[in-house]
Amino acid sequence: MSDGKQERITNRKISSDRNQCLISFCDVLPLFVVVTEALKKGWEVYIEAVTDSYTIAALMLTLKATVIAVLCNTILGLCAAWAVTRFQFKGKKLLTTLIDVPVTVSPIIAGLIYLLIFGKQSILYPYLQKADIQIVFAVPGIVLATIFVTFPFVFRELLPVLEAIGTDEEEAAALMGAKGWTIFSKITFPHIRWALLYGIVLCTARAMGEFGAVSVLSGHLRGLTNTLPLHVEVLFNEFQYVPAFAVSSILVIMAVILLIIRSVMEHRGKKEEGKA
Repeated sequence: MSDGKQERITNRKISSDRNQCLISFCDVLPLFVVVTEALKKGWEVYIEAVTDSYTIAALMLTLKATVIAVLCNTILGLCAAWAVTRFQFKGKKLLTTLIDVPVTVSPIIAGLIYLLIFGKQSILYPYLQKADIQIVFAVPGIVLATIFVTFPFVFRELLPVLEAIGTDEEEAAALMGAKGWTIFSKITFPHIRWALLYGIVLCTARAMGEFGAVSVLSGHLRGLTNTLPLHVEVLFNEFQYVPAFAVSSILVIMAVILLIIRSVMEHRGKKEEGKA
């Protein structure tokens, strides 16, 4: 190998290492700032902030909206990916485009759309009022907004995997008399389980951190419709910086847990692919 070629390879490695260090620094620095600011006045103030009744209520609402959104989008995403990859029908491209709308539309715009559909100026409002159903400025609105903004994640993770594995094994099992659930559980699911879990993790992370659409629909009612990101905003606007960072640290902890889970799943998925 010539000296010039060796030098170019060395320079590329140095450049790559520098880029990785820079990215790591940009990722770690905000987390470090959140933790240090949260503990700025000591553990007593930190514990008081994270155990405050409004914080607990915001945490419970965040977890509730996240769990419902993940369950709904896991089922809907799986069904949509299955339909797109296993059946031919008119409007398939339109369906795929509509599923990607939450990614392209601003969450605030999504919140405004829900506000127009279910708010007082909506045609549906009198019927919702008669049925004693409140969506805007209530928990159902927050859940609907969270479901909307997180819908594409499971679908997008499953789609390429289902396309890659094809239908040969499933068709062979069907010819041998296997039923639909047996085909899915014994043949399809083993191929897609890591992609499904990865999509669930991404969906969970997005749901926990959702701010824009939820902010429009929540009404900012403390203890009732404020999720953790909204509660952080309220504390910050009230110049309660240490409590704001303390509550932010809860989101940081949950995010780190999800990153660890994602890394473990990626490692196991690659390990199984290597064995296969």
